[in-house]
Amino acid sequence: LMENKTLLITCFEPFGGRDANASREATDALHAALHGFDLRRICLPVEFGHAAEIAAAAVDELRPAAVICVGEAGGRAKVTPEMVAINLRHARISDNAGAEPHDEPVLLGGENALFSTLPVRAMTSAMLDAGVPAEVSYTAGTYVCNDLMYLMLLHCAPLGIPCGFVHVPAGGELDTETVARGLCAAIEVLAL
Repeated sequence: LMENKTLLITCFEPFGGRDANASREATDALHAALHGFDLRRICLPVEFGHAAEIAAAAVDELRPAAVICVGEAGGRAKVTPEMVAINLRHARISDNAGAEPHDEPVLLGGENALFSTLPVRAMTSAMLDAGVPAEVSYTAGTYVCNDLMYLMLLHCAPLGIPCGFVHVPAGGELDTETVARGLCAAIEVLAL
């Protein structure tokens, strides 16, 4: 059982000209105390590199038991814990700071891919058991979500802090309450 009962959850601000972000709405709906964890939530800017800097500083300050980064993915109708992050930045639209990298590494000389250190399959099963559409995803994309996952896995590994990423549907395919219920079920797995 984890000694430290702080759980760091990150979400993202709106981007791409939209006025909402499903990751923020879903994490807003979580209770501050959940399955014995004290939830600490931070909303990150949709900016390559900068999002991870802010999240890493929060990890250093809080030394949480685990980190779950949450972001939205267009075209998905399920909650999808990510299995892997890749060392690639490729933007189809610029980020909120105006950066639009094409086929650049997240980290020069870094590993090609890093795997989630969260129990991705168990979290997915728990969500399905809770009646929430979910499946394991093998692509976190090449935008800021993947960038954050890659850099946070690098940051958390030497600290021994489990870390990973969960994508939630962007376009209202699932209502906020259902997504939040899925995240609750996933968090409960970490508490066991």
